[in-house]
Amino acid sequence: MINRTPELVSIEQEALRGIARTVAELEWLLLILVLMYQVFAEPEPATRTALSAAMFFFAAMILGFRYANFYRTESRWKIAVETIAMTAFITWVLWFTGKLASPLLNSYLLVIITSALALGKIATLVEMAIIFACVLALGDFTLADGSFSMRHVGGVAAQLAPLILIAYITTMFSADIHYGLNKARLLSETDELTGIYNRRGFAILGGRSFSQAVRYGRPSTVMLIDLDAFKEINDKHGHEAGDRMLRQVAACIQTELRNTDVLARYGGDEFIALLPETPSRAAVDVGERIRRAVAVSPIEFGGHSITTTVSIGLAAYPESGATIDTLIGRADRAMYAVKQAGRNGVAKFSA
Repeated sequence: MINRTPELVSIEQEALRGIARTVAELEWLLLILVLMYQVFAEPEPATRTALSAAMFFFAAMILGFRYANFYRTESRWKIAVETIAMTAFITWVLWFTGKLASPLLNSYLLVIITSALALGKIATLVEMAIIFACVLALGDFTLADGSFSMRHVGGVAAQLAPLILIAYITTMFSADIHYGLNKARLLSETDELTGIYNRRGFAILGGRSFSQAVRYGRPSTVMLIDLDAFKEINDKHGHEAGDRMLRQVAACIQTELRNTDVLARYGGDEFIALLPETPSRAAVDVGERIRRAVAVSPIEFGGHSITTTVSIGLAAYPESGATIDTLIGRADRAMYAVKQAGRNGVAKFSA
């Protein structure tokens, strides 16, 4: 049976939650840096008051975003808002601690790293533009008094160069990491031989689709498809012929299913499919098309034309069960009933 949790949480949400936890740690780190400046630099009373006020509001923002459950689901927009709040907080702090001469100027690096890891290249580019505007404001550059000269522009560029370099490197690393994780996830959910989903992939996608059917009271059918006499093919023609036959059957099944259906290799010579928005009567028609397609699709191997047939069992929600595990078990019983009746047939579960 397929193990599934009561609530299937999307992989994207899980990744965003991990990123959000990292962002929260960076925000607290930023607060600690400003607090350490207050303790060791001993600023003027007016500066201390301004920094304390900024720390209070920034801490309130962190608590509201992270711990008060104002936002119950994570999103990249939420993280983007937080990075903008971090930029505003840093700019305020720099304004009262020496502007471009402030020892906290490199705090902008935290914003850049957060944006590069969580939001991607375009968002990081926008963040860099915002930081550049803040740096210009901190430098008091104006066109009227001629202070906006090439010397000043060069100075600003030199100060921003490390930020730009780190933003570029971090976004490149982030893209490579995300590609690797997506590739690993795809491999973990895909059957290597046939290219369709494996059990784990079916547990995730099929379970999610079935949960939606239950939530909205829509029909859904589980279909188990087992090859007939597959052992004889392996014994007579070898495992390479058996592998080719499995790929051929998987292709035949896919041609008769919709894009919204979920197909997976369930075992050695067994396939499973979930057909959402499909009552049992319509699923029987789909099963018959699959049965006929497999029967007339031989493979050529070693000078032989090898054919096979399939036995198909069906169980539909809600008439045959209220959970996907129940439907799988009952579709399995229907499939074995076909086997006992002579194979090469389709049957739906009946009590």
